[in-house]
Amino acid sequence: MRKLLTSLMIMCLLITPLAGCSKDLPSQDKQALTQVTILLDWLPNTNHTGLYAAKDKGYFKAEGLDVTIMQPGEGGTSQLLAAGKGDFGVSYQEEVTIARSQDIPVVALAAVIQHNTSGFASPVEKGIKTPRDFEGKSYGGWGSPAETAIIKVLMDKYDADINTVEMVNIGSNDFFTSMHKGVDFAMIYWGWTGIEAELRDLDLNFIKMRDENPALDFYTPVLIANEKMVTEKPELVEKFIRACSKGYQFAIENPEEAAQLLLDNVPDLDRELVMASQEYLANEYQADAPRWGEMKREIWKNYADFMYENKLIDENIDPDKAFTNKYLP
Repeated sequence: MRKLLTSLMIMCLLITPLAGCSKDLPSQDKQALTQVTILLDWLPNTNHTGLYAAKDKGYFKAEGLDVTIMQPGEGGTSQLLAAGKGDFGVSYQEEVTIARSQDIPVVALAAVIQHNTSGFASPVEKGIKTPRDFEGKSYGGWGSPAETAIIKVLMDKYDADINTVEMVNIGSNDFFTSMHKGVDFAMIYWGWTGIEAELRDLDLNFIKMRDENPALDFYTPVLIANEKMVTEKPELVEKFIRACSKGYQFAIENPEEAAQLLLDNVPDLDRELVMASQEYLANEYQADAPRWGEMKREIWKNYADFMYENKLIDENIDPDKAFTNKYLP
């Protein structure tokens, strides 16, 4: 019995900081709500603010849902959902495309951010202004074939030779640490690392992927579910996405308050960074789309074709089965 109680206490401690305020629900209300889990793609950050807003502002509860927000475990979100380890997840277009090419049945339900905000960053003193300047430099990454393929495509555009680039696996080191360890440039998301560089008064050259190649304006991150969930519980999917939409709309309209909700749930985050990042993403979540979350077929097709042509997937996918806007309000 003591072991059982200890295990339950540990589970509560692990889940509570991410789950938000489900503890304030009366037990009868909890029983009436449908229990739902969502797996994050990474440690909690401003990409996820709309989820915490939907929870803390009662949007999930209004849809009859008691949602637990969980950090990722072993394996990618797509694989975990396909194995029944969660109901919904935060992923990205590359992972969904790879999963579907391997017959892993996941589908994207909403784009968290409308355009790809990632690119290649370097301190200005490195002199890297275009992909041509990658020649003779060192790149700090994670050893992903997709990274190499993207760098090659961008360099080919400028008739530059990727064989002159030294590929360095930076492991768990962040961008700033890597720049002090012999790395010249790295891939970052401007909405987090770029904002942090501004707060540090570090001047960067930043090459946006989407500016160099339209196929690289892919959706990252996205909300996903197993096809079985979509087929068998469409009403649940609709309720979940409707609440998420309200959460992200709240973050768009109230970035400072939304940032505070994230900090309330994850107090270890850097307050100044969260506030500044949230202000930036408030304009990026929906951007030029007619509504938050909406996705375009050509975006899915163009990036799938890019991955197939660069041998990142063995079989190309049907873009119409990889995503749906059906459940967006």
